[in-house]
Amino acid sequence: MKKIITVIALFAVVLVSAQTQFEQGMGKAFGLWKEGKNTEASQLFERIAAAEKTSWLPNYYVALVNTTATFTEKDKTKVALMLTKAQDALDVEMIKDQSNAELYVLQALIYTAYVVMDPMTNGMKYSSKVMEAYAKAKAIDPNNPRAVFGEADYQLGGAKWTGVDTKPLCAQVNKAIELFGTFKPETQFSPKWGLERALETQKTCK
Repeated sequence: MKKIITVIALFAVVLVSAQTQFEQGMGKAFGLWKEGKNTEASQLFERIAAAEKTSWLPNYYVALVNTTATFTEKDKTKVALMLTKAQDALDVEMIKDQSNAELYVLQALIYTAYVVMDPMTNGMKYSSKVMEAYAKAKAIDPNNPRAVFGEADYQLGGAKWTGVDTKPLCAQVNKAIELFGTFKPETQFSPKWGLERALETQKTCK
């Protein structure tokens, strides 16, 4: 009996230690990202993903870090490489779980980055995919603020060319901001980004 208790105690210590390592690693990666060290943050998230197979979050952040970095990168070759890395990381988690709204939101963001990189070439190719990904995210979780805002924001971005009525889209932006106020992330590392961008859009939404 004493041996069993000892084994259980050791197992518990290992679990706590592993959890602590995961949390420490994630915290350090977020710190690097906040400092603008995107490459280092991505590499650390990749190492965590390799070690922690049960959590979708490290690969999610590999994809998010690389995708968001493309919006300020002028070199199209670098952009293409970052988006490939982002898609590869996202695909790993998509294969495991097709019922996670956050993954579809991120997929839409990757497609959006392709459009931004080369609107003339990629606009027609990816716009429908962007909308399809957001639709899937909203079908899974209608109250996900990133899904509601992202869909409206993408359409607002193209409104000058499509001529779409922006009033309903601005209403969706307002709705998303309300949803951000009530949204509760599942864990300390779960996605919670998007509110600042939504508030900026709200100021100019007409």
